[in-house]
Formats: sequence, structure tokens, C-alpha cells
Amino acid sequence: MYLRQKSGRSIVCSPEVLCMNVKENLLRMLAESGENFISGSVAADALGVSRNAVWKAVKALEAEGYEIESVKAKGYRIAESCNRLSAELISAKLTTVRLGRSITVLEETDSTNNYAKKLASAGAVHGTVVAADRQTAGRGRIGRTFVSPPGTGLYMSVIIRPEFGLDCAPMITAAAACAVAKAVEKLCGKGVRIKWVNDIYMNGRKICGILTEASLGLEMNSLDYAIIGIGVNVGDASSVLGEELSRIATSVEAETGKLINRSLLCAEILASLEIYLSKVESRDFLDDYRRRELLTGHEITANVGGTGISGRALGVDENANLIVKLPDGTERHLSSGEANLLRLK
Repeated sequence: MYLRQKSGRSIVCSPEVLCMNVKENLLRMLAESGENFISGSVAADALGVSRNAVWKAVKALEAEGYEIESVKAKGYRIAESCNRLSAELISAKLTTVRLGRSITVLEETDSTNNYAKKLASAGAVHGTVVAADRQTAGRGRIGRTFVSPPGTGLYMSVIIRPEFGLDCAPMITAAAACAVAKAVEKLCGKGVRIKWVNDIYMNGRKICGILTEASLGLEMNSLDYAIIGIGVNVGDASSVLGEELSRIATSVEAETGKLINRSLLCAEILASLEIYLSKVESRDFLDDYRRRELLTGHEITANVGGTGISGRALGVDENANLIVKLPDGTERHLSSGEANLLRLK
């Protein structure tokens, strides 16, 4: 057992607890240093431990999947190739004011939306984020399964407590779609499209799905909170997706040849999302959404309330509804709540 002094009091710490504290604090230091090296002696002095303890903490982090460069006379840094998802790595890259300032990263959960709902019900603040390396029961719209293998995707949920009214709620998913598209484009340099209302496409196949779930306030005319669930296929997971799913789904890596950093992508999505959510009431982001929307101008089929319809997609209205011109010449504005199974004819 070890004795540590704090505010004049002696605190007993086991070697395991001390090692864990050193490891966690070293990870924060390495994350915040970015591309810069931290020498073992500097880390030891900052953490109040021996250089040997720092070395052991580095080895413990490597055993957990962190790739750490070690260069003689320079020290340690997180390797550029490290694609470990962690709260420390995400936090070090955050530029937001509120989104992601409280964040939980899990190795595995059934659904980040389910986990976030529990946090929201317990009073979690606006901007709280839950991310996971793997989901065992990831969900999409209308009960569809979202395949979420480990090590390849970014699965995250954001709790928001909007100040805007219930009439703006349908805009949340559209704003989130723009945020994801912008973040992915920034990091991979390749154009991204949005398939109304909640899917992100690259080269004609899906790389991301968004599921927004809301809880109404007691007066039923306002949102208590909303959970924005985002699942991005980052690394190539074609062997896991299987042949049938691979026909409609792909990944950023498969389409660009570039494996983007998942922690950085999470931080970039949050930065974009904070901006786009601020434009929900004004609808100022809709031109960006329309520019990316891929159904517009095409003949489509849709299932509306159990009835199949077909027509030509004319665009997206001021409430993010899809405008469809039916064969008889009439126009119909489809909301995300009533239309599903939209396909190009």
C-alpha cells in the first residue's frame, strides 16, 4: 500500500489504484500534447512519480490498444495511426462550447441511444455525449438493425435540451445530417450526399445513419430532451457486413482509401453539430441540406402509412419535408414520421 498526502491528510492507495491514476493522467497529457513528444522525466515530474512508473503506464496503455511512439531523447506521443476511441482523445480535440464537455466512452453497449436515454432521464446536461466502440443492438429508423462491429465505426449519441419549440423538432435530424456530412468531408476530402432524411451516402452507398429520439416536456408542447444517435462506418468492415449488406452500405475507408481518426471525427461532428443546431429555428442551414440531398430530381417510391406511392422528388421544404410530385400532378409534402422505405426508381 502507498500513502499519498492531500490537504494535510494521508490517503491510502493500493498499487493498482496508483497505477490507474498514473495511466489515466498520462493519457490526458499525451492527448493534449498532440504531435509533440513528452519526455519520461517531464511526465514523471508532472505526475509526481518515477520514470519507471511512467514506463509501466505507457505499457498499460499499449495493452489497452493505444499506439504510442517512443523515441530516445524525445519521449512519448500518441501515434498518428492510433485509432482508439477514448474520452481523453476526443476531449483533447474538442472546440465546442457545450457539446461533448461531458462524455462517456464505452467499450461495448447495446445501444448508445439507450444508454443516453438513461442519462437524460437522470438529468444529464445539454451536450452530454455517449460513444462506444461496439453496439450489440444498434438501431436505425422504424426498428431496423444498425450493424456496429468493434474497431471500425463511430457510434455516438448526443443529449440535447433544446430551447426551441416542438415545431422545430423535425429539423434536428436534418441539422445533424449536415453536421456529419461536413465533418466527414473535412477529414477525408471527398464529397458526401444526404439521402432524405437521415442517411449519409458516399459514391451511392450508405456510410452513416442517424436516429433522433425525443422526450416531451410535461406540457406536451415542448421538448424535454432529444437524443441524436449517429453511426458512421469509418473503417472497412466489408467482411463483417456480408455480401448483401455491402451492396447498400460502405465505409469512408473503402470509398476513399483513407482511415480517418475516430476520436477526431467525433470532435469534428460535435463542432459542426453545435453550429447547425444553432440554426434550427432560423432554418438557415436548409440550403446546405438541399445542396447535398440526393433524391431531388429523381423518380422515387415510398411507403406512406402502409401505402406505396411513387412520384418525382422536387426538393425539401422549410420544415425539412420531402416534396413529391405524384403522377396525377399533385404535390405531397412527406414528413420523416410518415414516410419510409424511400428508394430511387
